[in-house]
Amino acid sequence: MFRANPFHLVDQSPWPIMASLCAFLVAGSLIFLMHMKITVLLFISVFLLSLISFMWWRDVVRESSFLGFHMNMVQQGLRIGMMLFIVSVIFFFFGFFWTLFHSSLAPVSEVGGVWPPFFLNVLDPLGVPLLNTVVLLSSGVSVTYSHHSVVFNNYEGCVKGLGITVLLGVLFTMLQGMEYYDSSFNISDSVYGSVFFMATGFHGFHVLVGSIFLMVNFFRILKGHLFMTQHVGYECTIWYWHFVDVVWIFLYISLYWWGSV
Repeated sequence: MFRANPFHLVDQSPWPIMASLCAFLVAGSLIFLMHMKITVLLFISVFLLSLISFMWWRDVVRESSFLGFHMNMVQQGLRIGMMLFIVSVIFFFFGFFWTLFHSSLAPVSEVGGVWPPFFLNVLDPLGVPLLNTVVLLSSGVSVTYSHHSVVFNNYEGCVKGLGITVLLGVLFTMLQGMEYYDSSFNISDSVYGSVFFMATGFHGFHVLVGSIFLMVNFFRILKGHLFMTQHVGYECTIWYWHFVDVVWIFLYISLYWWGSV
C-alpha cells in the first residue's frame, strides 16, 4: 500500500532484539568477570554485539545510500536523535564532575583534608596530558577541514582531513594507555583515583567509539557513499567528535591542571 508521507517505514528486522539480548549478555559477563575472573564470556558477548551492530548499520547504509529512503524529514529525525544522545552523555559526565568537585572543594580527613590526597603522586599536567590535549584539539581542526571539504565537493581534501583525524584519534588512545601504564596510582587509591580513572576511562571509551565512527565514514567516502548534499551520518559523527573534544578540555582543567595545584 502506498503511503504519502515523508517518513521511512522500516521493514521488520531481527537486529534490535538481538542487539538487546547481546547487550544483556555483556552486562552479565561483566558480573562473571568481576566475581569469578571469567573473561571468555565477555569477549564472546562483545564480539556478538559488534557483529550484530555491523549488520544493523549495514542495513541502514543500504536504506540511505542505495535505496534513497532517508529523505529530509528522516535526516532531521536522525540529527535530533544524535543531539539527544549527546545531551544524555553530557549528563553522564556531569555526574563525574559533580563527584570531583564535591570531593575536592571540601576534602575529608581520610585523604588528609587536602586535594589531591597527600599520599598520591599525581600526573604532571604539562606532560602527556598536555600532549593529548594538543592531539585531540588538532583532530578537531582536521575533521572540520574534512567536513568543509565534503560540503564544497572537495573529496580529496575530505579524505586527507578525515585520515589525519583518524590517526590523531588512534594516537590519543595510545598516549592515554601509556599514561595509565605509567601512573603511580590506580582506581582503588582514594576517591581521586576512582574519579580520575572513571572519568578519563569513559572519555577514552568515547574517543575509541568516535574513532570507529570516523573509520567507517572514511571507508564510506572512499566507496562514494557520501555526497555534498547528503552526509548526515558523517555530520553526526563530527558533532560527537567535537563533543569529546569539549569534555576533554574540562577534564584537563579540572583533573590534571587544577588537581595538581
